[in-house]
Amino acid sequence: MTNDLPPDPDAYDSARAVQARKKGLPAPYIAGGTDPDAEATERRERRYLWLLIGMVVVIVLSGFVLGFLASLIGG
Repeated sequence: MTNDLPPDPDAYDSARAVQARKKGLPAPYIAGGTDPDAEATERRERRYLWLLIGMVVVIVLSGFVLGFLASLIGG
């Protein structure tokens, strides 16, 4: 596959290309990008964060409850 397009000076000076050159990458590929709706994404991720915290609390507390029940049953 050959690249028949001429170099793009604007793309060379883009933030992605500058970061790629700083990292020593041969091409301006940096995984990710700009999110077109960052506020909605942050709201969704905040909900996932609370869900994660809740799951951790439930798992830790269930260990204590099961241990307590085991000690009651076991004598």
